[in-house]
Amino acid sequence: MLVLFETAAGYAIFKVLDESKLQQVDSLYKEFETPEKANKIVKLKHFEKFQDTTEALAAATALTEGKIGKSLKKVLKKVVAKEAHEQLAISDVKLGGVIKEKLDVSCIHSPAVAELMRCIRSQMESLITGLPPKEISAMSLGLAHSLSRYKLKFSPDKVDTMIVQAISLLDDLDKELNNYIMRCREWYGWHFPELGKVITDNLAYCKAVRKIGDRTNVATSDLSEILPEEIEAEVKLAAEISMGTEVSEQDIGNISHLCDQVIEISEYRTQLYDYLKNRMMAIAPNLTVMVGELVGARLISHAGSLLNLAKHPASTVQILGAEKALFRALKTRKDTPKYGLIYHASLVGQTTAKNKGKISRMLAAKAALAIRYDALGEDTNAEMGAENRAKLEARLRQLEEKGIRRISGTGKAMAKADKYQHKSEVRVYDPSGDSTIPSTSKKRKFEEMEEEEEATEEPVTPVVKAKKPKKEPVTEEEEEAAAPEEPPKKKKKKKKVKPEEEEMAVEEAVAEEAPTESTEKKKKKKKKKVKEEERDDE
Repeated sequence: MLVLFETAAGYAIFKVLDESKLQQVDSLYKEFETPEKANKIVKLKHFEKFQDTTEALAAATALTEGKIGKSLKKVLKKVVAKEAHEQLAISDVKLGGVIKEKLDVSCIHSPAVAELMRCIRSQMESLITGLPPKEISAMSLGLAHSLSRYKLKFSPDKVDTMIVQAISLLDDLDKELNNYIMRCREWYGWHFPELGKVITDNLAYCKAVRKIGDRTNVATSDLSEILPEEIEAEVKLAAEISMGTEVSEQDIGNISHLCDQVIEISEYRTQLYDYLKNRMMAIAPNLTVMVGELVGARLISHAGSLLNLAKHPASTVQILGAEKALFRALKTRKDTPKYGLIYHASLVGQTTAKNKGKISRMLAAKAALAIRYDALGEDTNAEMGAENRAKLEARLRQLEEKGIRRISGTGKAMAKADKYQHKSEVRVYDPSGDSTIPSTSKKRKFEEMEEEEEATEEPVTPVVKAKKPKKEPVTEEEEEAAAPEEPPKKKKKKKKVKPEEEEMAVEEAVAEEAPTESTEKKKKKKKKKVKEEERDDE
């Protein structure tokens, strides 16, 4: 039996001298405790050394993918083909199947073979002659680094850790600068409060304070290098009528020292920003073109690395940085946020409030493509980012101008139906528009005319009919019959009595019913007494 053993230095083929030992898997390690015992079990037949790390990396990647590399194929043809009748012990089942298909060599893989491989590795230095231990360890380390770079598509030029640290430091510097400048304005404001209103720029304010010192020196100091002529004149005028308090020279010295710190930090911030801009253009040029240096760096910092950011979908890139708002919206079942860090991009900032959601969604989709191209692509140009940005700007102009054209099938059909058709120019005046009375049909008018004629004829007939029944007894009876009918009519009207009168009537009725109830109770009590007396007599 032959054994194929892969190392970082090359391929080794061993011949098993005593196959009976392989049957005892549990105690096989005892046979490899010393180099002497190991040489009695296996013997090195051939060793093919790699020329350099590139060849070792190609062989290692081929083995991990279950393929046969050029060097392995050469070794198998040279050694194993001569002894085709013997089996070849393989550590990988998939590789064994490929060898059997291409070279027609019977391969074997079992727990005994796996244990044998482990034992050979423990005594590799003694079994493989001609390789010093230091060389084997150096080649193993180099191959491990190369293989990990290959798997992660890692390039030493694309070190995004610098970007993460630079953007974090930039944010910290901004916070510190704000605190220092606020303290400087408040401190010097006690002595010269009018200066803060005249000079709005923070850096120019600190430079002016350092140049002036005490406000009495404004007239003699030259501020033309720091301020324009108009503002310099205003400062000198304000110094003459200033309402500030007097301070000592020691206070002015401390304030000027604080101004020095602010100026130094501001200069370092500009230098750091230039460094960040250059690094972003080198590592993620397409992302930088799409969203800018600062937003791109913040996205990379938030994700942890450029590779992690490339794994995020466009929907996650869109709301990256708004996690609190997202989970709060999901918890309260309200609308989720439309944008996160991407809100500060120039394309989103120049749109109206109505279109910010649309533009942020489109920008996130294109930015996700740019991130993946930068992280996993081999090219370092920014052509794709420039093309996508041009498309987004065109779409933005279309949305802002409200020039969205209908391109669907229904839209085209509507356009065909609305074609102009020539009509006669002769127009007839319609008098019905002048009248405000609703128009009626001829049939309705004819019926109304008949009703008017009947109304004119009716007064003649009822006069005759009315004279016959009008007799004195009849009228008296009708009056008597009508008399009892009048009270119920009045009762119906009583329903519309005021609420105060209703309450009075209810109280009177209760008062009338109360004595009747008391008399009935007295009668019942008398009857009970009479019955009890009769029982007692009996």
